[in-house]
Amino acid sequence: MSTAAFPPPRISLVTLGVSDLARATTFYQRLGWPQVANAGDGVSFFRTAGALLSLFPSSDLAADAGVPSAGDGFRHIALAINVASAQEVDAALDAAVAAGGTLVKQGQQVFWGGYSGYFADPDGHLWEVAHNPFWPLDAAGLPVIPES
Repeated sequence: MSTAAFPPPRISLVTLGVSDLARATTFYQRLGWPQVANAGDGVSFFRTAGALLSLFPSSDLAADAGVPSAGDGFRHIALAINVASAQEVDAALDAAVAAGGTLVKQGQQVFWGGYSGYFADPDGHLWEVAHNPFWPLDAAGLPVIPES
């Protein structure tokens, strides 16, 4: 019997339920995120430094999971992008707004010693953009959390 965790402790894909697939796809294209070509009709995929980002119509996503469609408002989740500096936080927030997103919270010093802000994509999905001076970024741009 294996002692490995099952399911394995990784995120392969993050799927966002969207109200307008074409609009959402355009937003992430405008951010300059690399889109996976020939992914199929009715869904869009984007490459990130980690998991793939998938965009799928909200009603289809709810039907696929066998649950009622969710209402509007806070969804109890935020996605995050770590960057190398406070200036990069502000630049990323500006780029998100220029691409059609909404500034939710301007970049600012935060209680834990870093700097962060939030934007929402056209469907209201929250994205935090943060600089954590205690977590250096690796070559892929992913945070390295010190073990001690």
